[in-house]
Amino acid sequence: MKKNLLFLTLILISPATIAAKLTVEELRIEKAEKAMPDVMKVFDRQLLNFTEQWQRADKFDQARDAVISHGENLWRDAKQQIAEANSFDDRPLFWARLKFSKAIRTLDPRFKLSAVERESLLHLLEESSRGRTDLTYRTNSNKRILITGFDPFLLDRHIDQSNPSGVAAMLLDGQVISYKGITAEINTVMVPVRYIDFDQGIIEDLLAPYYALNNVDMIITISMGRKDFDLEHFPGKRRSVTFPDNLNVSSGGDKTSPIISKLNKELLPGAEFVEFSLPYQAMQKAKGDYKINDNRKVVTLAKAMEPNSLTELAGKIAVSGSGGGYLSNEISYRSIRLRDQLNSSIPTGHIHTPRIKQFEPEIEKKIVEQIKGMLQQSLSDI
Repeated sequence: MKKNLLFLTLILISPATIAAKLTVEELRIEKAEKAMPDVMKVFDRQLLNFTEQWQRADKFDQARDAVISHGENLWRDAKQQIAEANSFDDRPLFWARLKFSKAIRTLDPRFKLSAVERESLLHLLEESSRGRTDLTYRTNSNKRILITGFDPFLLDRHIDQSNPSGVAAMLLDGQVISYKGITAEINTVMVPVRYIDFDQGIIEDLLAPYYALNNVDMIITISMGRKDFDLEHFPGKRRSVTFPDNLNVSSGGDKTSPIISKLNKELLPGAEFVEFSLPYQAMQKAKGDYKINDNRKVVTLAKAMEPNSLTELAGKIAVSGSGGGYLSNEISYRSIRLRDQLNSSIPTGHIHTPRIKQFEPEIEKKIVEQIKGMLQQSLSDI
């Protein structure tokens, strides 16, 4: 009955009206449902429960509470589902979140909802369903580790794309790892692949409290990268890739004219290159199928380089950091730049995982296990 009511509600709104309200990400839902119906229906029961409560809301507070509670439940249920199903599949969470945001954009509660209020509720959905409201360390472990993972991306090439960094974030969240008697609790957050969120300071807002208080023992950002694991030694400041983000927005930069990103409408401050502070030599000892590289390769406007220190990069203009010229490099740059600005001692850096095809659960399992091994090996050095 609930499903029929939702269907009747939606058909009363013309397809053109719905499409005009949706983001590029939400517009891909229909194609995704045709390509991978089993993935897309995993959290449909939760979606129906949310839409029912959303449309019954008589005032803003009720709508807000519904968004937060259902967003947090989606994050919790997705972590439980991926672990219990042993699926190594981050896609159900990604697409369910988009279905939730589509419902908020296209369905109305009982009260008059302003555009500003609707946007604020969409922001709350992002926060709650990505783990931002669940960043609590609950054990008396010796160490605390914070990890970020990314959404799937380049979906117009492969609508069924998974991202092993997201899989790792979902499976490692809340875990307590140990090595030589040292224990560490892991907390994780999922990050969107959208330039606008970075320009609005999503990374700085997330990490500034930790750097200011030095209240975790390591911060690692993770994304999907190349053939093996790369620990990105020298992230660069500028965007230089031409392929788009998940909203089909391009960086505006390229290999000959790399651009500086924004931070709350101003140009992002900081040096052209920064240096990570991960205990990389210990992390490279982690066993697994893949080599773990201390990647120092960068590209400047003058030439490609493989420096041993930041001194060698003085006066150079960044084209690509060791992490490239896309958002995976940028999250690394932003986190390290902020750490340095706030004089924090927290070891910080980026792991690029091996690249997968659209969805390869056996490979993603190996990737997550080796990431866990890297974290364990690091415990004596943080």
